[in-house]
Amino acid sequence: MAAISNPLSGKVALVTGGSRSIGAAIAKRLAADGALVALTYSASAERANKVVLEIEAAGGKAIAIEADAGVPAAVRAAVTRTVEAFGGLDVLVNNAGIAVNAPIEDYRFEDYERMIAVNVTGVFVATQEAVRHMKPGGRIIYIGSSMTRYAAFPTASVYTLTKGAITGFNRSLVRDLGPKGITVNTVHPGPTDTDMNPADGAVAAIVGPGMAIGRYGQPVEIASLVAYLASPEAAFITGADIVADGGLTA
Repeated sequence: MAAISNPLSGKVALVTGGSRSIGAAIAKRLAADGALVALTYSASAERANKVVLEIEAAGGKAIAIEADAGVPAAVRAAVTRTVEAFGGLDVLVNNAGIAVNAPIEDYRFEDYERMIAVNVTGVFVATQEAVRHMKPGGRIIYIGSSMTRYAAFPTASVYTLTKGAITGFNRSLVRDLGPKGITVNTVHPGPTDTDMNPADGAVAAIVGPGMAIGRYGQPVEIASLVAYLASPEAAFITGADIVADGGLTA
């Protein structure tokens, strides 16, 4: 069966944290597949606008929206802005996330609160607001972490706590949203070459020997999986936790 050309033509996608690394790759891939794309950022308007320009140069359409994922009002406003700009919302990719690692006995409570605000509360708010605009055929996709399957190194317990919360949220949401024709899935990237976890960084020295394929993943490889889950071909997949980690947790 031949692949559908521009499978997301006429669809509207919102990618949180879409200005860099995996988020940027996802935004560009969804646009390449025909979607109108809104992407949020919190720190660098320059990087976000660069992604928009790259999408437009390739013939797509996109907007960048400043929105701190840890501020509920900003997240709600980003969803509203997307709907106002493009006339609806069909795909939500909850990608925005942060990682502050430290031994549990030394973990600062303010860092814990910030991690929960961005990685959990921000995801809940974006999902709740997006669902209010979605029609049958809608797609919600979370970016989790293979750390929920295998704790490859110490000091990441709070990060893993937040990603584990999303896994449970995903699994239960299928019962709420299945009757509405909306699918919900989580992609769990393993070690991927990003700003947060570069392939030549300290973590790579620890997990590298465990990579079955002998290398880190690339953001475009995670984006390809997200694009499939966003497509009409994935209509029968919901409640799934899909690990893309080069065999690290196999």
